[in-house]
Amino acid sequence: MPPNLAPVLLLTRPEPASRRFAAALAPLAVRVLISPVLRIQPVAHDTGRLDAARGLIFTSVNAVPAAGAGRARPAICVGPATAEAARAAGFDVTEGPGDAARMMPLLEGLDEGWLHPHGAHVAKVLPVPDMVVYDQLPHPLNAAALSVLAGEAPVILPLFSPRSARILSGQAADAQAPLWLAPISPAARDAWQGPAARILPAPTPDADGVLWAVERLLDTEQSA
Repeated sequence: MPPNLAPVLLLTRPEPASRRFAAALAPLAVRVLISPVLRIQPVAHDTGRLDAARGLIFTSVNAVPAAGAGRARPAICVGPATAEAARAAGFDVTEGPGDAARMMPLLEGLDEGWLHPHGAHVAKVLPVPDMVVYDQLPHPLNAAALSVLAGEAPVILPLFSPRSARILSGQAADAQAPLWLAPISPAARDAWQGPAARILPAPTPDADGVLWAVERLLDTEQSA
């Protein structure tokens, strides 16, 4: 395959998360573009209620800054990136398996002193008191992303949530490039409404599962 047709990996999560994901793929020397389709915007919330909570449940790293100082309070975190942010904020962390569905056993028996701060859009509602502390606002793809979508080289698109998949599929509706999708879950796959030349679902609904799918897509191309 000519170098100009080598696959391009387009990452559309908020930039810190996209950079973490790209770092895991660095040994593969794939070209990576980052163009978030969601912008994280803090929203007004009851900071006193957050501060008074006995323990917090974090299903996204984006909720951690709203919680303030941990003061060694317990926190149940969905996965490693969120756990790392919560530890840095001073929480006593229990790390979950990587997605909200599989962390449910960790929530059994929690009293009302626990609180789940989260975004305005969630993939799964947890059976605990909750609070919206940020919004995820649609953001347009940048010029570099639009350029590769209009080109001939395959574009690998990890889909990390149904909402981002829905937004991205609208922005990529007229793509000329072959689109290779790596959806994190069946819900993310079903939310995609755009074209797709290949689809390889993640075997587990977490970042590691998406990483596996992306690596397999690249392996398939290199062995073709």
